[in-house]
Amino acid sequence: MTKTKQPLLHPATWPLFYGYVVAFIGTVGIWASVPGQTIGVSTFTDPVKDALGLSRDQFSAAYMIGTLVSSFLLSRAGRWFDRYGARKVGFWAALGLSITLFLSSFSNLISGFIQTSTGFHHWGIPFTVMMVLFFMLRFSGQGILTMSSRNMIMKWFDRYRGRVNAFSSVSVSLGFSISPLLFDLLIQKWEWDGAWRVLAVSVLVIAVFIYLLYRDNPEEAGLIPDGEYGNRQRNVKPRLTLRQFTSKEAFATRTFWIYALILSFNAFFITGLSFHVVDLFTSAGYERAEAISIFLPISVISVSFSLLFNFLSDYIPLKYIFYTMVTGAFVWSLGITGLSGGWGPWPTMGGAGIMGGLFAVLNAVAWPKLFGREHLGAISGKAMSMIVFASALAPVFFSLSKTLLGSYTAMGWLGIVMVLFLTVASIKATDPQKL
Repeated sequence: MTKTKQPLLHPATWPLFYGYVVAFIGTVGIWASVPGQTIGVSTFTDPVKDALGLSRDQFSAAYMIGTLVSSFLLSRAGRWFDRYGARKVGFWAALGLSITLFLSSFSNLISGFIQTSTGFHHWGIPFTVMMVLFFMLRFSGQGILTMSSRNMIMKWFDRYRGRVNAFSSVSVSLGFSISPLLFDLLIQKWEWDGAWRVLAVSVLVIAVFIYLLYRDNPEEAGLIPDGEYGNRQRNVKPRLTLRQFTSKEAFATRTFWIYALILSFNAFFITGLSFHVVDLFTSAGYERAEAISIFLPISVISVSFSLLFNFLSDYIPLKYIFYTMVTGAFVWSLGITGLSGGWGPWPTMGGAGIMGGLFAVLNAVAWPKLFGREHLGAISGKAMSMIVFASALAPVFFSLSKTLLGSYTAMGWLGIVMVLFLTVASIKATDPQKL
């Protein structure tokens, strides 16, 4: 009997388990989302707002509205992932991000053309242009490309999910950390518009590789999660078949909302801290250099906790990781309330590092482990929508705390209230696979 010859790029023809290829190219896909992430956009803030004639408040408001609108549509994007798969969704997201970056590089010219054509010269025109572009950046980059890439990796692994996510999350963390420096070098060499065009071409190249190498799940290629070798390991108990929850069933559980809320808590408070870090620390009596320097120890703590708990997630109940993250949130909140009272920056840095490290764990491994892989897009898309929504609100809430109350201490007390609520609410949040 003649054996059917497989196409060259078919996952079954590779000499190693194709899941490792997926882990690598999926991580590259997440890297490609950086221009649509807050850390990527922030490098362009000053030159772009100046070129468009917008104030910092106007530019920030356009960013907030664009992000909020994108958050409302991410649940639908999750359903696209379930329906069309990681390859198609990831490719179109990367292509959309590339096109958006190219359009963004001409944002000042687009704004000027509209004003000249209409005869209406007002800051509302560049504001609207950037609001639309920010929506496209956040929706395609931070939202769809990140979600589809991460979910694809998680669908290719079961027993090794935590270990593989350790590689991916640490790589992403390091890549995101160096991106502001890289983007700044591009801006210095080619100006802000040229830098965005360079990034547009780079993302377009990655989109091609996404189309060639992304695969939705191992079963469609005749393979199994973890690969044959991973399932032949000695002294490993076979995994029980997981119940595949629909999105409606998952959203009806307390567990989904508890995990989604702690992830949103992290997004809200870390975004608020990052956005206002200089003013937050200088108003508490610290130097600007001290404020900027907190991100290095936060990154070290975050990577350490991410590595440790990604490996542990293959062996321990997720609730242990949840409570560790809640503890980090409590320490962070106490640190903010006592920052101007002589406590020093370490509680703030320690809590932020713990939360950031465990965010990378839970946001990846929790949804497939708790609810199965079949409707992963819709379930994780809802959580991503909440995360993005929370991150959009954070800068405004922190700013209002300073404006209305004279300090950021109220944000610490808000954090403590949220921690107490999540702790009490989580008592009955059991693993849905064990019900």
